[in-house]
Amino acid sequence: MSSAAKATRTDTASGAEDNFAPELCWFEEVCKEDVALVGGKCSSLGELINAGVRVPPGFALTTHGYARFMRDAGVSGEIPGMLKGVGHDDLDHLESTSRSIREMIEAHSFAWELEDTIAEFYRKLSVRCMVPAVPVAVRSSATAEDLPGASFAGQQDTYLWIRGVDDLLLHARRCISSLFTGRAIAYRIKMGFPHEDVALSVGFQKMANSYTAGVMFTINPTNGDRSVIAIDSNFGFGESVVSGEVTPDHFVVNKVALDILERTICSKEITYTVDAKSQKSVKIETPFERQNVQSLIDEEIVELARMGKAIEKHYGRPMDIEWAVDKDLPAGGNIFILQARPETVWSAKREKEDTEPRATSAMDYILSSLLTGKKVS
Repeated sequence: MSSAAKATRTDTASGAEDNFAPELCWFEEVCKEDVALVGGKCSSLGELINAGVRVPPGFALTTHGYARFMRDAGVSGEIPGMLKGVGHDDLDHLESTSRSIREMIEAHSFAWELEDTIAEFYRKLSVRCMVPAVPVAVRSSATAEDLPGASFAGQQDTYLWIRGVDDLLLHARRCISSLFTGRAIAYRIKMGFPHEDVALSVGFQKMANSYTAGVMFTINPTNGDRSVIAIDSNFGFGESVVSGEVTPDHFVVNKVALDILERTICSKEITYTVDAKSQKSVKIETPFERQNVQSLIDEEIVELARMGKAIEKHYGRPMDIEWAVDKDLPAGGNIFILQARPETVWSAKREKEDTEPRATSAMDYILSSLLTGKKVS
């Protein structure tokens, strides 16, 4: 059990939880078993750090901090009534209800002592990184996301290159409110997942000043081939790849020999980067002369594949990984893992196949085919 989880203690005589539930914690204080405390994304980051994977440091507002904010904001008791009678296919009602809930959440400030604690963690993170007001990614980490077989991932918001305590607090509230986007509400209703069963953590992770970023699957996402690793990349932050706004460069690497088997260089017209004056993340048009340039060098492709293999081995299953190459650091130590979650599409198919009865003879095959409606030739 992680040190942060140990802080949430239960009195064995009374069964009542005491006052040691942490409202903030460092990533390295949690692991993959702490989803209930810091959500899927932050627990995975803590797991990776403790496994020796290169991950930008950060801290999390835990689900206890989230619950306190929701109580202080006075919205915990109001939301169930606001969502009563909302159907997953009633788009107008969904959007108007979502807007009302989000405005109510974002209009409320954190309690002053919680604000002070967040500010102190941010100060310590800046000192660790040796960067004044270090830029961070403010990431939503829900307790129902990044789980094998779940499709909740990506329904909440992430904000890039946020600097200063005031902006941190603002975007933390926006992350919390994104638990109630129209899309997220509709999905929970459709899946029969109670709204009150989902809690949120907010991660504050040092930004990698990405020269290149993207995603990596330790399985071929198009055909389920587990002998290869697939890497998609674009210049700048990985938002353009994750959101699908650009057709990224695509590389397929043999998982055993780490040979690059396929190399597809695309015209990458959009780049997310930081504006030097405003110190904000902005979307720009990629300079024409760079659009068709390979965004990763071969050594980086091989190193990424090696890191992907290690992460898959640690988790014991195919993984969906976000990564970045930091341009401020020297080669050899500048590739970072930003997020890792279990791959769900092909893993779910494999699990389904494993539960289906297997024919042991020709007659078994004929009978099973007839029962499932297959044509036997």
